[in-house]
Amino acid sequence: MYLNRLKKQNMLQVFNLITTKGNKLDGVYEFSGIRASHDFDGYTCWLSYKDLTISLLFHGAYDFDYQDKETLELFFKKVSRLLGESNA
Repeated sequence: MYLNRLKKQNMLQVFNLITTKGNKLDGVYEFSGIRASHDFDGYTCWLSYKDLTISLLFHGAYDFDYQDKETLELFFKKVSRLLGESNA
């Protein structure tokens, strides 16, 4: 499955996958090295992987913050594989 990097819907699918299949510890879900969390009311969600943090905001905005471009590429490969497996 090809993951369109710019669609927030894909990031929400990843968030749902991590929170559904992941283990929860101190309010943070973790699955396959990816962490998912949200604020108290759920209006802001975060996905984290190594030095990458993606902020998903309620009104459709999102922000990528990372130090190493390779981390971003690894993240997208990993989530493409995970989403492909979950849709199989």
